[in-house]
Amino acid sequence: MSRWERLRSDPLWRAVALLEVDRRRFVLAVLAGAGGLGSAVGLAAVSAWLIARASQMPPVMYLNVAAVAVRALGISRGLLRYVERLVSHEVALRGMATLRVRMYERLASGSPGALVRLRRGDLLARVGADVDAVGDVVVRGLLPVAVAAVLGVGSVVLVGAFLPSAGAALGGCLLVAGVVAPWWSVRATTTIERRSATARAEMAAVTMTLLDGAGELTVAGRVGTTLQILRTTDQRLADAADAGARPAAVAATLGPLAMGAAVLASLALGIPATTAGLLAPVELAVIVLTPLAAFEAAALLPGAGVALLRSRQAARRVMELLDGAAVATGALAQHPAVTAPVVPEGTPPEAALPAADHSAGPLLEARALACGWPGGRTLLTGLDLTLEPGRTVAVVGPSGLGKTTLLLTLAGLIPPVAGDVLVTGRPIASLGRTQAAAHVVMTAEDAHVFDTTVLENLRVARGDVDPAQARAALEQVGLGDWLAGLPVGLDTALGSDAARVSGGERRRLLVARTLLSAAPVLLLDEPTEHLDDAGARTLLHGLLDGSLASGRAVVVVTHRLDGVQAADEVILLDRTGSVRARGRHADLIAGAGDSDGAAAYRTAWQAQMQETR
Repeated sequence: MSRWERLRSDPLWRAVALLEVDRRRFVLAVLAGAGGLGSAVGLAAVSAWLIARASQMPPVMYLNVAAVAVRALGISRGLLRYVERLVSHEVALRGMATLRVRMYERLASGSPGALVRLRRGDLLARVGADVDAVGDVVVRGLLPVAVAAVLGVGSVVLVGAFLPSAGAALGGCLLVAGVVAPWWSVRATTTIERRSATARAEMAAVTMTLLDGAGELTVAGRVGTTLQILRTTDQRLADAADAGARPAAVAATLGPLAMGAAVLASLALGIPATTAGLLAPVELAVIVLTPLAAFEAAALLPGAGVALLRSRQAARRVMELLDGAAVATGALAQHPAVTAPVVPEGTPPEAALPAADHSAGPLLEARALACGWPGGRTLLTGLDLTLEPGRTVAVVGPSGLGKTTLLLTLAGLIPPVAGDVLVTGRPIASLGRTQAAAHVVMTAEDAHVFDTTVLENLRVARGDVDPAQARAALEQVGLGDWLAGLPVGLDTALGSDAARVSGGERRRLLVARTLLSAAPVLLLDEPTEHLDDAGARTLLHGLLDGSLASGRAVVVVTHRLDGVQAADEVILLDRTGSVRARGRHADLIAGAGDSDGAAAYRTAWQAQMQETR
């Protein structure tokens, strides 16, 4: 692989390309930065000349130009520095916004496999702090390097014009301050930054867990343990910072040492030249004092090197996320069955279904399906499932058998371990993410409720939901009285992750949101969790008898058996990762089909009924 190919494959430069940096503005920022620091160099040189020349007591008129130049350079230094900050930060902030938009687009349209393996805190760190770190490369990495290169060359030329040997000495010292010091700093920080990046991600993940699950952790008595994990992670960050302090201090001393060496070299070379008549005394002052300002840009380069390193670590994490969510190839042309129609205002939820010609085959079909998390063990094998319009299926069994994993696989959110998932006869993996989501909608047990109004939360399912449709859906799931008691009805804000509603109200709200979707296939994970027995029975029965789904195919995962009587098929999973029994509830209770499987189902049913009584 050539050097150019290696550079193009570097995660930092790939991420920088996604920033879509405006090159003209970046060049303007470089010129403004170089002009600002160049004004400082010029100010030092002119001031040195002015002081030395004034000591010779010439007529004042000989000093007027230099005095005006000092004022002009002093003003331009601050002005150009402000322009550089203004332009460079605009470039960086626009780039960060562009990169986040690209990430959201890629994550929304690509494979969700990269997301389901991440904790929320880690995902937040990647789209937040890591994107900021990539954007920082413009202001704290590339720009200081470019400005230092321009200023270094200009300073060497200026000093060399008076005394070439002094210019060469200044160039060597600038190389030490601008190349050796950053290299030392980056080398010492590489391992530390890698440890810090991991610890920062862990810190974000644990903090999110502590904030979002404070109630559950308190009930489980795990708050102290979680806080201890947080303290340990914080200590790891502190240890990483302490370990990097010594080499960073060494790198920081190289700049001042190089500057002092440049001044001494100028004196050592300039005094003999002045004695020999090769250099005027006034010019000696210029070549001795100019290096003091020339190193101002070089002093930023160790920090720029560390910023590049941090940005590369962040870019690697960002590109891992984007590469993992690569857009599915071979997307199908939009099928009539998955076209979400424009619904006129006032249309009830049951009329908001996609008009479809299902002659292409079943809405959803699984053949010899095996499910499991990517890279993990297989949880479920050998499942065949056919969903026609209006068909309802209840998947039951204890926790940990792969029921949720099955729904994620049927929705195309994770790939099957083996077998096929077909949508109207086409592999769901061949559909674009938007098409797959338009045909199959899954509501997870921990689906998010946004910090906005009730109506806007329901519009997550379909953006054109009107207030009448929203009220009808809430009535269907038993939230009519709850809605009537809200301060401003549908315009009531629910708080962060529905903090102002109970667990049962949250579950019903999520079911209402699912029912408002235009998708012909609905997958629901534990929709009756946190509901009382009577309410859970009514809601589950409504989902499985078709009265709520209005002709759509429904798959419900539940550990609750009271209410599955209305399902067209009940599938009982066992701990071996296979189907133990399947059929209508009445047939399984009567012992039809496999006697062992039916007996297991009947035993589970009787146990739950006894517990309920």
